Amino acid sequence: MTEPLEAGSAALHQLADYAPPPHTGLDIAYADDTFLIVNKPSGLLSVPGRGEKFHDSLASRVLLAFPQALIVHRLDMQTSGLLVMALGAQVHRDLSALFQTRQVQKRYVAQVAGQMATDIGEVALPLITDWPNRPRQKVDWADGKPALTRWQVVARDALHNTTRVELEPVTGRSHQLRVHMMSIGHAIVGDPLYASAAVRAQAGRLLLHAAELKLQHPRTGEWVHTVSPVPF
Repeated sequence: MTEPLEAGSAALHQLADYAPPPHTGLDIAYADDTFLIVNKPSGLLSVPGRGEKFHDSLASRVLLAFPQALIVHRLDMQTSGLLVMALGAQVHRDLSALFQTRQVQKRYVAQVAGQMATDIGEVALPLITDWPNRPRQKVDWADGKPALTRWQVVARDALHNTTRVELEPVTGRSHQLRVHMMSIGHAIVGDPLYASAAVRAQAGRLLLHAAELKLQHPRTGEWVHTVSPVPF
């Protein structure tokens, strides 16, 4: 499975300078003989890109220790946090079905620009690939696919004019959280694709972290609940 090189100018610049964090060992949040949940650091591709320069990825690193591992879903390169890998083809099919049928509970934490006026809300804006500017996505009421994000304020930072929020992607569209927050006037701090230059400059990385996953074990049916500390 390969992750195509991103075509947008900002994204191309990022990948041209791809310098993944050093491999100091896997940060495994959960493991048994059927699947793993691994913490991906920011700046590391989920899967290899095209070309030897982009081979290093979380999937590549996991395969060194678990040769049968198959990635179930992806996180953007700059997003950190929890990512699921199956140990075998049948488990991969079972876990993929849980994600596709929205049976996995996901919680992200982000630092966004500005002071959010209310404490809780949701964004329902249809999304589609902005083909001339791939990998950017955009809101498109005519042809976009339905997308829903729920958000809740954790804290407001008046000094830096930012807000910490918890985000629940009810659907799983590409760049959904990033586009939805930008679309309501609160781009995620450090976002190289959707934030203004000033908001990008507030952090050295995208301040978005996959902090919590809850899913039913594909073999036992018991709930597996993992939490990853937010690194920013």
